[in-house]
Amino acid sequence: MLLRHLRYLLAVVDHGNFTRAAQALYVSQPTLSQQIKQLEESLGAELLDRGGRTVQTTDAGAVYVEYARRVLRDLEAGKRAIHDVKDLSRGNLRVAMTPTFMAYLAGPLVRDFLAEYPRIHLEVFELSMRDIEAGLAEDSLDIAIAFSDVWNPDIEWSALYTERLAVMVGQGHTLYAREAALTTAELATLPLALLTSNFITRTCIDDYCHAHGVKPNVVLEASSVNALLEIVRHARLATVLPEATASAESSIRKIDFADLPPQRTAALLKRRNAYQSTASISFETLARQTLSAF
Repeated sequence: MLLRHLRYLLAVVDHGNFTRAAQALYVSQPTLSQQIKQLEESLGAELLDRGGRTVQTTDAGAVYVEYARRVLRDLEAGKRAIHDVKDLSRGNLRVAMTPTFMAYLAGPLVRDFLAEYPRIHLEVFELSMRDIEAGLAEDSLDIAIAFSDVWNPDIEWSALYTERLAVMVGQGHTLYAREAALTTAELATLPLALLTSNFITRTCIDDYCHAHGVKPNVVLEASSVNALLEIVRHARLATVLPEATASAESSIRKIDFADLPPQRTAALLKRRNAYQSTASISFETLARQTLSAF
């Protein structure tokens, strides 16, 4: 068995078709079929069911594919470890954040990291919590800043700080000059523009309102933090976002909650027991220093 056998097998499984897999691998279909057959013969088991319209794994194949993915993922991590340079004179780092964190953390963290390590090639991704967990588990991401609500057992997290939410309004809103905190009863009377229900921030807001026996008056929903801020900046609507979001927005006013505000734990996520490069360790250290004031 050779590594190309594993790559060929995964290509067929992922494409569900020998023809498309052969095209993606730049090999002929007969060559691909022959290589898969060699792998099956070496294992003494059929891995693929070729009888349907699409190629499916057999029971044995499904088990083997899981291990094949793990092998290739670990070998890729090993290759990165070999090329990791301890003095950070070169290297790569793949960082992800959920949208609400991206809105106010990406700028300061990237600025500080590149100022300290200008030769590191940094890739920053804005992803959902689900996609972050998948990316870390599949080793397509090195590190992430997200929430502590992790379901994947392959992902470990450590707390960074407690993120608090606040009500925010633009300059044209009647509450822009308000100094007093806002009660939940008052919140229920405000026309609100909120993130859509697939955001963890929105779930946090809905749970908070439900716990206080009020129903938010949601007149508009947006699937982007930046879009939401732009809407609130120009329309007489209020929103609820992490309070740190307002610090970078001079035209947005933050109003605190009178009761304990909605809050959640911001966390640093990594794949459990994965190799951690020097660049990743340095980013984690810098992130903790930068966020210690939050």
